Amino acid sequence: MAKRDYYEVLGVSKTATDDELKKAYRKLAKKYHPDANPDNKKEAEEKFKEVNEAYETLSDPQKRKMYDQFGPDGPQGFGGGAGGPYGQGGYYSYTTSGFNGFDDFGDLGDIFSSFFGGSGFGGRSRQNNGPTKGADLKANIDISFEDSYLGVEKEIVLNRNETCSVCHGSGARPGTKVETCSMCHGTGTIKQVQNTILGQMQTQRPCNNCHGTGKVIKEPCDECKGKGTVRKQARIKVKIPAGIDDGQTIVLRGEGEPGEKGGSKGDLYIVVRIKKHSIFTRKGDNVLCDVPITFTQATLGAEIEVPMVDGRKEKYRIPEGTQPGTKFTIRNEGFKNINGNYQGDFIFTVQVQVPKRLNKEQRDLLVALAKTMNEQPPIKKKGFFG
Repeated sequence: MAKRDYYEVLGVSKTATDDELKKAYRKLAKKYHPDANPDNKKEAEEKFKEVNEAYETLSDPQKRKMYDQFGPDGPQGFGGGAGGPYGQGGYYSYTTSGFNGFDDFGDLGDIFSSFFGGSGFGGRSRQNNGPTKGADLKANIDISFEDSYLGVEKEIVLNRNETCSVCHGSGARPGTKVETCSMCHGTGTIKQVQNTILGQMQTQRPCNNCHGTGKVIKEPCDECKGKGTVRKQARIKVKIPAGIDDGQTIVLRGEGEPGEKGGSKGDLYIVVRIKKHSIFTRKGDNVLCDVPITFTQATLGAEIEVPMVDGRKEKYRIPEGTQPGTKFTIRNEGFKNINGNYQGDFIFTVQVQVPKRLNKEQRDLLVALAKTMNEQPPIKKKGFFG
């Protein structure tokens, strides 16, 4: 089933600001939260997930740009879909691992905790102590015009954190284990009750003993010093599809920073930059090119060879009387559309070259031609073509 338009899901326009998106999301998340719909929980849960997915995409500038470019399902036939070479969703990704709470909204988690009585939602402290997805990374890659036309596989090198191979991410020395904090009992927070004129007020703060993690490492790993990750240089191969345009982004899922507390890895966003070509330019999915011809070819017509992006020479017959600046189209020789099953065209414009110097025989022939066409022949020794 095709996904609904994310802007439609949130009830906002495509030019909505971040504040408008957040306001719409708050309203709909409250409306469709399963705890607020006990009599229709299943349907509410589906709508709640849909609202969350829409906001998660549109609130991220990079993901919103990709969504506006490709739509909710991404480019088809590209990346292999689920189980593809870079995991579920292939290269392009708009959503991550599902609902991650309301940590990005400041007091919104507390609002929901109060609204639903703290049940079923979890609140901020519980969310902070759970699995956390790793950070996303961004890289740029430069390719040639020909590579963008044909597609290419490239290798990029970047420094990133990787899970420690000695402690496997626990941060503890092999043979020891991570212990639950005895002060906060694994919650990562310390609750305090204070008596005020309004009654008892409960506050909470990060645990000083475990620094809010809920865990204590008494014997840190010698390799990662207790962090669970080490900084390494990674070499990553990326398949760039035929037809990709300048400034478009490829996403390699799971190639970002490692997650925390069992969370999934982040993603790697690769922005493609295409070098300018000396002959060809691009407009949409069409390839544009100027082809020089002689004035005799333009006048009499001729079969010419047109250089193609892939290195071939395409023979093309131009008619007699072709005027300077005339455009000709070779169908289906442009860029492949990465989000469809069609291909652009190759459009070339003829530029008639007028000779700057003629020998006597050539000049006499042109003078005779001019007379037959009732034209005034050149009088000076150096005439129009001289």
